[in-house]
Amino acid sequence: MANTGLGVAGSGERRYGRTPAAEAATAALLGVLGGILGLAPWLITGAQLPVQNLWGAETQPRDMPLALLPLSQYRSTTLVALLTVGASATGLALRALRPARRGAAAACAVGGVLLVHGGAAVQSFAVLSSGLDPEPRSSIYIAGLLGGTIAAIAAGVVALLVLASPSRPVAALGVGLMAVPFASWLAAAAAFLASPGGMPIFLATVWHWLPAVLVGAALSWCGFKPSARLWVWAADLALLWLVPTLFTSVNYVLGTRVYLGNFSEMAVLSREILAATLGPAGGAGPIVLLALAVGLVGALFLAVLERKSRRSEPAPQGGGG
Repeated sequence: MANTGLGVAGSGERRYGRTPAAEAATAALLGVLGGILGLAPWLITGAQLPVQNLWGAETQPRDMPLALLPLSQYRSTTLVALLTVGASATGLALRALRPARRGAAAACAVGGVLLVHGGAAVQSFAVLSSGLDPEPRSSIYIAGLLGGTIAAIAAGVVALLVLASPSRPVAALGVGLMAVPFASWLAAAAAFLASPGGMPIFLATVWHWLPAVLVGAALSWCGFKPSARLWVWAADLALLWLVPTLFTSVNYVLGTRVYLGNFSEMAVLSREILAATLGPAGGAGPIVLLALAVGLVGALFLAVLERKSRRSEPAPQGGGG
């Protein structure tokens, strides 16, 4: 049995053609590249720190210092997208790589992503803290941004691990988690690259409906058999309903300068916005229905194709003794 086990291990190594060290290095490189890819829309703009309300000296936007992250309460959801999409891309690449040692490869990929995101966060917060006016509101502002940045980095790690999973339902759940941030990432990239005339109006419609298409495609790929996969359908559709409302609430509350530091008022405003956006007037219904329709049609189509493929397979020939 021991020899057989060694033979299987050896054939597995030959199949993948990679040593453990090569797999680890490849996964770490994927993490670094994914982290850079996620930040790319911001980096190509020149990566100058956004103008700050609490900046210590009056400074023109073109004179703001270099910052690898767009730290600003007005860019909070963009920051989340930048820190999660690259990690998600790493997870998908790792899933496609199919390493023989998934746990070690995932750990190395996470390390690569954290190296990029952690370094960018340290540099950006050092620049921010050195330029803000030394007053209590600045400390609250930095603490809030730091907490949000850490949470976004952690969410990126979760998305990486979920999307790297060999389980199809788990990976489909990862798509549901990242559909809205990915659309936000594309929208930010288009806005950063837009000409002075602005971004074409039709793109706003694309960003609005794209998450529904992505979630529907993921549900089609996931399928609904066995029936336990229906929980993935429910979770993805719930995420498609909840995440956009959270993005809207965060953008509105943090973008309202008058409430900065007034946590009770911010909480009240957040509850009001969530109540409005989660209801029928929030507009989430058509998006969820589109995702459900795409998922059902796609899953049925794939099921028919699979059934035809099975029927076309030649019947096994009976062998003689």
